[in-house]
Amino acid sequence: MSLGIILLVLASLVVLFGLAEQVLDRLYLNDKQALLVIGGMVVGSFIDIPLYRGTPGISVNLGGAIIPLGLAIYVLARAGTAKELSRGILGAVLAGLAVYGVSKLYDFDTYIGFIDPQYLWGILAGGIAYVIGRSRRLAFISGVLGIILADIGHIIETFARGIPAPSRIGGGGVFDTVVIAALIGVLLAELIGESRERLQGGAATEQRQYPPGLDGPGEPQEGGESH
Repeated sequence: MSLGIILLVLASLVVLFGLAEQVLDRLYLNDKQALLVIGGMVVGSFIDIPLYRGTPGISVNLGGAIIPLGLAIYVLARAGTAKELSRGILGAVLAGLAVYGVSKLYDFDTYIGFIDPQYLWGILAGGIAYVIGRSRRLAFISGVLGIILADIGHIIETFARGIPAPSRIGGGGVFDTVVIAALIGVLLAELIGESRERLQGGAATEQRQYPPGLDGPGEPQEGGESH
C-alpha cells in the first residue's frame, strides 16, 4: 500500500472522529463530502484514463489528478476576493516551478538516501504552498495544483526530448506527492494559523480599551453612573 493511500485512510479517520470540521469548513466541505472525495481518490488511484494512445502514450490518473484537481478548482472558484484568487494561482505556479526546478538541479537517486524524492517534492510543495497562501484554502490549492503543474511540465519535457516512455499525469509516485503536498500545506496552515490566532487573541485581550467612564466591563468609574 502506498504512502498516499495510508495518509488518506488516516485523514478519513480524523474526519470520522470529527477532528477536521474547521479545515473542512474552509474547503467548503462537510464530513460526508470529504469522505466521498477521500474514497474516490483511493479507488481512483488504480484507474488511469487514456488521453493519447500513440507512442509514447499519455494517461491521467483519476485519484491522483482528476479528483484533487477538481476539488482545488472548486475551492478556488469560491474564493472570496480577487486577491485570494490571484494568490492561489500564484502559489500553485511557484510551487510547481520550485518542484520542477529542484528536480532538474539535483539528480536524486530513488535507491539512495533515507527518503523517496517524490516525498521530498510533496514536502517542498506543501511548505511553499503554506508560505504563499497562509490559509488552509490557499495552502491546499497551491500544494495540489503545484504538483500537478510540475508533473505536466515533466511530461512536456519527455515529449520534447523524444523519450519513448508512457506518461501518467498524477499516477505512480505523483499520487503520493499530491497527497503529501495537500496535507502538509493544510496542516501547516492549521497548526501555525491556530497558534497565531491564539497569540493575537491573547494580546488583544490584554490591550482592550474600555469606553470613557468605565474601568472594566459594566463597571463605572468613581463618580460615574451605571446605565
